[in-house]
Amino acid sequence: MTRYAGLAIAFVSSCCFAFSGPMAKYLIAAGLAPIEAVWARMAGAGLLLLAALVVVRPAALRIPRAKLGFFAAYAVMAVAGVQALFFVAITRLPVGVALLLEFMAPVMVVVWVRFVRKVRLPRAAFVGAVVAVVGLGVVVEAWQGMRLDALGLALALLAGACCAGYFLMNDSFGDEIDPLGLIAWGMLGAAVVLAPFAQPWNIPWSAFTGTTAPNGGLALPVLGAYLWMVVVATVIAYILGVNAVRRLSAAVGATVASLEVIGGALVAWGLLGESLGVFQIIGGLTVLAGALLAQTAAARPGQVEKRQPVEDAFTGERQVAAEA
Repeated sequence: MTRYAGLAIAFVSSCCFAFSGPMAKYLIAAGLAPIEAVWARMAGAGLLLLAALVVVRPAALRIPRAKLGFFAAYAVMAVAGVQALFFVAITRLPVGVALLLEFMAPVMVVVWVRFVRKVRLPRAAFVGAVVAVVGLGVVVEAWQGMRLDALGLALALLAGACCAGYFLMNDSFGDEIDPLGLIAWGMLGAAVVLAPFAQPWNIPWSAFTGTTAPNGGLALPVLGAYLWMVVVATVIAYILGVNAVRRLSAAVGATVASLEVIGGALVAWGLLGESLGVFQIIGGLTVLAGALLAQTAAARPGQVEKRQPVEDAFTGERQVAAEA
């Protein structure tokens, strides 16, 4: 049951993350640069979660001295690296190509777990990850406008590596680290790392008082879109995502997270009027097939499991999660 709960949490997390792109478009349409929107997202979410933890669970904010390096790496790679590298990559590559390369993360995770951690995985984990990436390629129509810019390709692949690191680090931190504290400090650390690039002192803050309708879509208050992006697409999405990986594994969690692209397309269709073509529908079904195939890697009868205690990020209670 714990495993099925993990799959459900991973699915909801992907749905929450799916709002990040469309909501960011409202901020960009209001006058913010993409990197400014990313900084505002990380800073707002980090401060919100920090304030909540100070009131209800201050012990979660304790950083063990021996884990300072882990916290720093999490902020730089798992949070800031994914965001910043992707936004730089799309200045040199078509968005679809950069997105596909970033979501090579499931394959990278599977390879890392198998050949670096020396964990034997069922073939379904490998096949599911590859199928999901192929589906993503169809969704974004990666064959359209391909430009083999070497630096752009390298940056997009580095974004994918950082994304893989996000799942691997969520799967490996010890019991002495509170997941909520890790997320809070990770977001705040990412905001600090990105500050020289985003230059928040130059952000047009007056834009948050207006209303925009990107590409003629549904008109929303910019502040409302920002708050939705911070609360739902960041704080809730990250908390659910970390919990999902802790119940499943980095390999399975990363593949299920690929559904974020499909969810983002649906949200963009509903709010922004961006159409879903035949390739998006076919690709979406392919991604779903890959995610479902990957989850069978964690539910195959007779598979020997290594079980470990995990602290639930919501209740603080000790639970047992299976490692695929």
